Amino acid sequence: MMSPYLSKVLNKNKRTDLPEIRIGDTIKVHVKIKEGKKERLQVFEGVLLARHNSGMGETITVRKISFGQGVERIFPLNAPVID
Repeated sequence: MMSPYLSKVLNKNKRTDLPEIRIGDTIKVHVKIKEGKKERLQVFEGVLLARHNSGMGETITVRKISFGQGVERIFPLNAPVID
């Protein structure tokens, strides 16, 4: 069981600006990529396969087909690099 103080801190830092998504939805994930001093957005579009955990550690698995090969990426939902 989590202490009330820890629960309060984790809920305060949890993102609330994320849209409602369900498994099977086609989504676009915008990821901030930092290369040296430059920063750019990379879009990863695919089908949502899974949602794991909850709270601050929540992750999603997205799959797409790129040049005939299946590519899966796992994204932490509360990471600051996810737009």
